[in-house]
Amino acid sequence: MSQFQRVAVVGRKGSPHVIDSLTVVLRTLAAAGVDAVLDSATAAMLSRRDGVARERLAEGVDLAVVVGGDGSILGVARDVAHIRVPVLGVNRGGLGFLADISPEQITDKLGAVLRGECTVEERFLLEAAIYRQGRLVDAPAAALNDVVVHAGSMSRMMDFSLFVDDEFVYEQRSDGLIVSTPTGSTAYALSAGGPIMHPRLDAVVVVPMFPHTLTSRPLVVHGESRLRVRIGDAPTPRVSCDSQVDRELQANDEVHVAKHPHVLRLAFPVGHNFYESCRSKLDWATRLSGRGLGSRGGPT
Repeated sequence: MSQFQRVAVVGRKGSPHVIDSLTVVLRTLAAAGVDAVLDSATAAMLSRRDGVARERLAEGVDLAVVVGGDGSILGVARDVAHIRVPVLGVNRGGLGFLADISPEQITDKLGAVLRGECTVEERFLLEAAIYRQGRLVDAPAAALNDVVVHAGSMSRMMDFSLFVDDEFVYEQRSDGLIVSTPTGSTAYALSAGGPIMHPRLDAVVVVPMFPHTLTSRPLVVHGESRLRVRIGDAPTPRVSCDSQVDRELQANDEVHVAKHPHVLRLAFPVGHNFYESCRSKLDWATRLSGRGLGSRGGPT
């Protein structure tokens, strides 16, 4: 008997391959005697009319299964983190650091997870708030991967100042600044030259985007730090959360970034290993694969 009685299912829109995987997911849930709840968009993809509004999707469910890429999980994370529903990913996207189950593994691995054969990791989120003349402009937005303050145009640079726990760090002129969680360290921050951080670290990495100085480097601070980015000269500055929530900024605005009050619970099949994910998804050491090197680096 399944340890999960009611499961929310979300699929990434716009891909026929997702529909194939959704069909297998629903078949596996039905075989385990588990009730499936679909959001309206996912139900429409399957020509069903029993979908519920996205904001109500996680009500009364024990697990959320997301079929898509990491971006799909980022969107669901903001909806379910506050009620601590574990999220399990089926990878139909690109690298898939968060979506760990491949399409051909759905029946076996999802079935095992439904029997309780899984691990659940807690990942903290960030929260970004915009202050203008000392007053909060809009409701804070959450981000599982990163908060990015940027110039708003590929051909522009911007000036800004960074403060950590009210201590001045630096003034900078660059394309912007990435503030990333350990979860997001293998995403945009990595492509900008940031370090890979183990997801269990209680730390935040601050990565300048193409800074106008050769001495500017990524900075790792404690996860409980509170960061402020004060906007200087920039014609069209913006701030984005996970590249999904995007808001306009003005000169002299401040973007406050700190830990979100809730964590995301990510479910993985038994045997999930962060370093194995790095090896397979970042193509580590493939040039050595045929040279007979063992686990300690010596000949086998």
